[in-house]
Order: sequence, then structure tokens, then C-alpha cells
Amino acid sequence: MKALIEIMAKSLVDKPEEVAVAEVGGEKTVIFELRVATSDIGKVIGKQGNTARAMRTILSAVGAKLEKRCVLEILD
Repeated sequence: MKALIEIMAKSLVDKPEEVAVAEVGGEKTVIFELRVATSDIGKVIGKQGNTARAMRTILSAVGAKLEKRCVLEILD
């Protein structure tokens, strides 16, 4: 799932080399921390948060299949 987030984020930003995803795992919950360049945060979040919401929806669908709760945090 970490690779999935990385691929989605790299396709959205202007500086794909600055995309970093960290995984903080637990038994039932996994938190993914996405870091992008400061100038690219708006592109990852999207208008009214639509892009970020779509990424979270995809992530939660994959997590449901694996019976885990997945959380995506976008950090600056």
C-alpha cells in the first residue's frame, strides 16, 4: 500500500523526487504519512480536498480487503 500511495502522489506533483511515504503500523490500524514539497501540497490535496479524499477512499478500500483500517496523513 505504501507503494500505491507513492505512485499516486508522484503522478500528481511537480517534484516527484521529494515524495516520501512513512508507514506507522499497528495491529488493526496503519497510518501512512505522506510528505511532498511545500509547493506541491495543493496539488495533492486538490480543490476542496477532493484529490486527498479520493486517495483516502482508494486506501480504505484496499485496507478493507486486508481487514485493516488505513489512515492517510498529508504532512508538510
